[in-house]
Amino acid sequence: MSAESLAAEVARADPDRFRAAMTAPAAARPALFALYAFNLEIARAPFVTREAMIAQIRLRWWADAVAEIYEGRPPRRHEVVEPLAAAIAAHGLPRALFDGMIEARALDIDPDALAGRPMLDRYIAHTAGHLMELAARVLGAPERALPVVRDYAQGAGLAAWLRARPELAARGRPGPAVDPGTLARDGLDLIARARARRAEVPRAAAPALLAGVLAAPRLARAARGEEMELPEVRARATLLLRGLSGRW
Repeated sequence: MSAESLAAEVARADPDRFRAAMTAPAAARPALFALYAFNLEIARAPFVTREAMIAQIRLRWWADAVAEIYEGRPPRRHEVVEPLAAAIAAHGLPRALFDGMIEARALDIDPDALAGRPMLDRYIAHTAGHLMELAARVLGAPERALPVVRDYAQGAGLAAWLRARPELAARGRPGPAVDPGTLARDGLDLIARARARRAEVPRAAAPALLAGVLAAPRLARAARGEEMELPEVRARATLLLRGLSGRW
């Protein structure tokens, strides 16, 4: 898969992150698209089959592919693995973040794995949180900025999970029996806490956080008991204006 094809796949399956990545310098975009494509691959793995063992094998394949990259072995000939290996080499990304993402996605295989709020919070921290941290690291975020990134990612991740909840429930994975309004308010609090420390995140890293810029308005609607989806025109305008300003 060419760099353009990889970007097109992210645009199709993860438009928020695609639009945010397009605000990054051109030189950084291939690494961001590799990260986001990797996330799509492991997120799909538990849902492309009803056989738990096959889903586990798919995730094991990705765990092995990541391990081989960090062991210095040639990357597997795969349209996502090869650009991912290049991103890891270019930016010195920590292996633990990738391993944590894969382990968290394994929880999607078990319908009862996210039965409690603590497990849900951990799941979001290791999926949305690790992914946003990796993107921020690609864009040069220093260690001192990462706690802010993690707070923002946790809030954005709660929004993403709430949006996906109806489909997850239809697939037999409803998650914890927690009031959606409570989750929405918690997400808004996390985003507000991160924004209060916006100055600690360099502007160059803003495209990583802009991937979650629609979370706050979606969470606000959920907190009021309304449908979370925003009108497309408003969503595009918000992403455009925030992208121009860099104010996630």
